Amino acid sequence: MLNIQDIRELIKAIDQSSIEEFKYEQEGTKIVLRKEREHAIGQVTQPIIQQVPSATITETPTVVQQHKETEFEKDVKQEVQVTNSHLHKITSPMVGTFYSAPSPDSPPYGKVGDKIKPDTVVCIVEAMKLMNEIEAEVKGEIVEVLVENGQLVEYGQELFLVKPE
Repeated sequence: MLNIQDIRELIKAIDQSSIEEFKYEQEGTKIVLRKEREHAIGQVTQPIIQQVPSATITETPTVVQQHKETEFEKDVKQEVQVTNSHLHKITSPMVGTFYSAPSPDSPPYGKVGDKIKPDTVVCIVEAMKLMNEIEAEVKGEIVEVLVENGQLVEYGQELFLVKPE
């Protein structure tokens, strides 16, 4: 059976792809993910998740979230992708926990607006109780922090967007 984290990852993957519908069945339980797109202004929904009961399961279908992407949102996404194409992405070199500061009461290593050099430490990724300092590897200005303090990150996941000098 899929756990909630697996379902969230499926939602992200489906949302970022051109797939309109995804069905999964295991041990009599079905999961259906479907994108519904309407062109109404101001309506925002997520893909629908339904757990469809089989003959032996007495669960009722549940809808977790709905998201309808408007034309405006599509235009904004395309504009952001074009705008971000010239930005350098600092990515996680490993799976671990992202920390923005050396301790909870310390200021963050790197925040939006900070000028950085290639050897500037921008965060820590903890993996197996080892604290790994992540350096910028580029000279520029941090324009966006893409993860939250304490968040689990994956290998290659984008952490920061930097406007190179």
